Amino acid sequence: MQAMTTEYDFVVIGGGSGGYAAARTALEYGLKTAVIDGAETLGGVCILKGCMPSKALIESANRFRSLRRSREFGLRSGDAPSIRPNEIIARKRELIDDFAGYRQGQLQAGKFDLLRGKARFTSENEIEILPTAEAPESQPEKIQFRSACIATGSEVARIPIPGLEETGYWISDDILDAEELPDSIVVLGGGAIALEMACYLEGLGKQVTVIQRSDQLVSGADRDVALSLQEALTSRENLTVYTGTNLLQVAGDSSGQKTVRFEHGGEEKTVIADEILQALGRKPRVSDLNLEAAGVDLVPAGSHIQCDALMKTSIGHIFAAGDVCGPHEVVHIAIEQGEVAAQNAAVELGLAEKERAISYRLKLLGIFTDPQVAMVGMTEAEARESGLEVHAATYPFDDHGKSMVMGETHGFVKLIAEKDSGRLVGGAVVGPEAVELIHEIVVAMSFNATAADLAVIPHYHPTLSEIWTYPAEDLAG
Repeated sequence: MQAMTTEYDFVVIGGGSGGYAAARTALEYGLKTAVIDGAETLGGVCILKGCMPSKALIESANRFRSLRRSREFGLRSGDAPSIRPNEIIARKRELIDDFAGYRQGQLQAGKFDLLRGKARFTSENEIEILPTAEAPESQPEKIQFRSACIATGSEVARIPIPGLEETGYWISDDILDAEELPDSIVVLGGGAIALEMACYLEGLGKQVTVIQRSDQLVSGADRDVALSLQEALTSRENLTVYTGTNLLQVAGDSSGQKTVRFEHGGEEKTVIADEILQALGRKPRVSDLNLEAAGVDLVPAGSHIQCDALMKTSIGHIFAAGDVCGPHEVVHIAIEQGEVAAQNAAVELGLAEKERAISYRLKLLGIFTDPQVAMVGMTEAEARESGLEVHAATYPFDDHGKSMVMGETHGFVKLIAEKDSGRLVGGAVVGPEAVELIHEIVVAMSFNATAADLAVIPHYHPTLSEIWTYPAEDLAG
């Protein structure tokens, strides 16, 4: 069949959060725009397989923990509480169908062309769209573009551990749809996805073992933050954590159980469980794009697409956004990157005047473990490594009235400020509602506030948020 050719001002590859943000912004500048997406279900990873479904499951686990702790608050929940994984998944599916339906409506509203199929560059100004198993109804076609944004996201990285592939394992997608759960599971990894799924399973009473290769959980966090989280997790009778490990071998047996052998502290250890969750990381989804034909470079010795602060790749009219380029794989950054890419594409085409550069000064990370973890800006270690002279102050939740009333006393808040100016450069929380609490510091830092500024802002009593005033006062003094 003869391939048809159409020309666009701006083509977005990938209809997830970053891609949709890029397309929406491009329309605001009057660019003739198309979005190419070959996924079986439209919506993107965050809505379908990431942020939203995982938080729905975690909410169920958190409610179950509250039931188990009812006596602590002078309450009785009757017979021993039980779980219904199939009902948890049914609730999740209902929520996700609603969220995904809204995004699908946005993509299919006709404001831009939605092209279903797999995109493959044939040159720096042409893309070939091929049918996929997920979108077999599409017809092969070629499109010309004046500018483009690659927003294809990421996929689970396959890690070369002897016996792992042969034995088989779950990834987070499997847990998010599991109507039956194993009684015991080994979680390989200690990042956000690994720990959130570990806490979901632990919260439902399953036996969980976390094996992390690096010497701390959440490898990008300050050590005091990581150790506080680990201390909280390992205080549960059904959750064990090993850090600083070397994975040796995975094997299965005739009963269906799976064994993980690893080195820890100079000793060889073995853990046996019903299932393994492989959560050792993700990689950019670029293998099918034929980037070489477009001249788009990857980061040296890496797999991410190389971009500058304008979200431009090595080819000036081709941009990227989201997990495919990093450096921080979180949704709100992907959205901003998509908006930056589209605005700068409009500048390239003479339809906008001012270029926009992205800043990661306010980079955020939130992990919905129990307790939660959240960070903004620089860690203390990053600040010192960058040459800044900083001082830090912390305050514990076990000396804070509202958290004591809530029975949520593990963890602390932390502020990091420049020594001379007192300007806040970072903050962190391990504790109750950490992912909500961190936004007070985000706002303060966005206005370049000092610790002294934060210390005098009124806070209602008793609230969790007033805890920030204590480290702020320490730094201001």
